[in-house]
Amino acid sequence: MAPFVPKRLEPVAFGLLLSGMMSLLVSGLSTALAVGLSGDFAGFWLRAWLSSWAVAFPAVLVVAPLVRRILRRIVIPG
Repeated sequence: MAPFVPKRLEPVAFGLLLSGMMSLLVSGLSTALAVGLSGDFAGFWLRAWLSSWAVAFPAVLVVAPLVRRILRRIVIPG
């Protein structure tokens, strides 16, 4: 597959994918624990995931630079 995201947008694309995947997993687990694996599970999960992703994506964009700075201070170089 040929790349199609410009290099300058890599941090945003990373945040979009990371937040999407993590919110999908966490909302799925939370939804399953809250309502069980009933016939309505998929609809509940989709609504929970989309609202979670709406919060997670901007949060990742804000928090990621902070985490990188912290890691630069605590990780022993090579």
